[in-house]
Amino acid sequence: MRIGFVRLSILILFIPVIVSCKRNHYKINTSSIHVDIQIKRLEIDLFSMNPDEVIASVPSLKEKYGTFLQLFSLVINTGDTDDPVFGDYLASFCTDKQNNEVYSLTMQLYPEVKSVENELEEAFRHYLWYFPGRKIPAVYTCITGFNNSIITGDSVLAIGLDRYLGTDCEYYPRLEIYKYIAARMNSWNIVPDCIYGWGASEWICDSMDYPAENVMSKIVHEGKLKYFEKCMLPEINDTILFGFTSDQMKFCRNNESQMWLYLLENDLIFSSDQFIIRKLTGEAPFTSYFTSESPGRAAVWLGFRIVESYMMKNPAVKLEEMMNNTDIQALLEQARYNPQ
Repeated sequence: MRIGFVRLSILILFIPVIVSCKRNHYKINTSSIHVDIQIKRLEIDLFSMNPDEVIASVPSLKEKYGTFLQLFSLVINTGDTDDPVFGDYLASFCTDKQNNEVYSLTMQLYPEVKSVENELEEAFRHYLWYFPGRKIPAVYTCITGFNNSIITGDSVLAIGLDRYLGTDCEYYPRLEIYKYIAARMNSWNIVPDCIYGWGASEWICDSMDYPAENVMSKIVHEGKLKYFEKCMLPEINDTILFGFTSDQMKFCRNNESQMWLYLLENDLIFSSDQFIIRKLTGEAPFTSYFTSESPGRAAVWLGFRIVESYMMKNPAVKLEEMMNNTDIQALLEQARYNPQ
């Protein structure tokens, strides 16, 4: 049995008021916090040099890019940067015809990245407000052969710009990237993806030691990451935050109680079946347990709503305390989540 799409015009009329209240909840004053982000652009260094100079430039690249160069090398499968053959592999990557075509397109779209720097600075001002004393990562851009959108490591945050060439980029269909995923491969998704990726690297689900690996722990963990992202980017539109279309967002708002009730009545909430977990939280054009009008990962939105309810009803709880909380049952009880 699948839930039906319920059209509730009264809810739609009240959405602007609800969203406005939420926005006020997330807004904070960060004007006294200073963050300086200067993005280093590895793709420019690699593809603007003479191919014959790539091997000789490895020592200077290692000095400039530090641990990120090793992370990048793992992504593009060129091995250990200390290996004598690394330079040869890197030269092959830099002389590849398609990689050079992609670099040219990347530079057309991103001749400079000042707007990304500014948005990241604002996001990480919020980060320091909530987590004073933490380190701000060094930020890089690169071309990964379409392998990774965001790369994270110890104090490293990198953006694979070839994964943000626009929904209609000619390369994405060739690579068999689904349209619903390509729809999020745009410039305005860069900073949200960076913040989500940074949060996911700080709070790794498999390392959180939740009492059980089930649907509830997964949707709450993903809900935490989305709540974190919203706190760092308080002005973000919910369609971008969740990667939903406006119609899919309306579906979630209009059918929140039906989706939650479906999970409860079908005993899915505490299921440890990995297939079920993936169906509810994994990438998909829609959530098959609901309807084709639902977005994929609709259960993640429910997780966000649970976390949001918890934080609203427990204002003394700080963001870091909530992010570190592994007592899913207590969090659920204290959230008093009861969508109507």
